[in-house]
Amino acid sequence: QVQLQESGPGLVKPSQTLSLTCTVSGGSITTSFYGWAWIRQPPGKGLEWMGVIAYDGSTSYSPSLKSRTSISRDTSKNQFSLQLSSVTPEDTAVYYCAADVNDPWSQLHLASAYDYWGQGTQVTVSS
Repeated sequence: QVQLQESGPGLVKPSQTLSLTCTVSGGSITTSFYGWAWIRQPPGKGLEWMGVIAYDGSTSYSPSLKSRTSISRDTSKNQFSLQLSSVTPEDTAVYYCAADVNDPWSQLHLASAYDYWGQGTQVTVSS
């Protein structure tokens, strides 16, 4: 069974870049057709899909966040990472990494498509 664990700073200052890493066990991030995503939940709001990196390294991002978001991977460590630039307090949220193992690429913009989730990590943007 795939397991995911987020790591990174819990506090980021406005205008800085938020960086998180997801460490994957029980499966390889290069396994064919798997998708690896970042999803967040601001306080009092629903889940927001941010972007995904596929098993072959291709990426897709939420249009509303695309200009500030980058997802990359380190296959030697079986990790993938999120960078969100120019953060504001509105980026305060619980950030999750998640894995999809059986849906087509066209469905991977839906938070509901993901099969495995990390426990989530709280990130607060504040000076």
